[in-house]
Amino acid sequence: MDQAFASPRGWYLAGEVGQLVGVSGDRIGQWARRGYIRSSQSEGSPRVYSFQDVAEAMAVRELLERGVPHREVRRAIENLRDEYGDWPLTAAPLATTMHSNGDQRESVIHRKGDTNFDIGRDRGTQTVLTYDDLRDITGLLRRGGWAIRDLPNVRHIEVDPDRLSGRPTIRHRRLAASKVAELAKSGFSGLRVLRGDYDLTRPEIEDAVRWYEVVTQYEQAA
Repeated sequence: MDQAFASPRGWYLAGEVGQLVGVSGDRIGQWARRGYIRSSQSEGSPRVYSFQDVAEAMAVRELLERGVPHREVRRAIENLRDEYGDWPLTAAPLATTMHSNGDQRESVIHRKGDTNFDIGRDRGTQTVLTYDDLRDITGLLRRGGWAIRDLPNVRHIEVDPDRLSGRPTIRHRRLAASKVAELAKSGFSGLRVLRGDYDLTRPEIEDAVRWYEVVTQYEQAA
């Protein structure tokens, strides 16, 4: 994790984290209760998460998507937290390697360059996730989160923990992307406000609408 974010920054509820990570708010709450991620701004009710917590949640999802078993994710977090702090998955030099386990193939997490780590006897091992991939997660989050993987041409969304408490905004503006999308969908009057009062361009408005349509579907995600 960037040293500029050594202290928790940003302020997100579970549903807002879910929109950025691409899962439901309930799933975020489960991950927090089970120790995969922290709610470093508040562990009370409701839990409040930081920008770093969101990036860590994105790393958890990335690892699970790559086939890393939950037990390996938990083991990595437990083993690395003392050395790398509260957000070990986005701070430690990790990689994942796929290997055979009986009739199945699964990924395990290991320290990059750790020659003492047992990754199995299968000589056909293949690295499926590198340290650079995990570092790129923070950059993806800054551009709008998990949705940007499905919307690679979106260029006008930004997540800055020091702007609007980290809410996704139109790039370089203190204007929430969700507000822009809702106004755009309200009809001609909303578009007139966006173009006239806020001086937004058509690409900015269209990016906000496309992004918001995708992230609002995540609450129904399993």
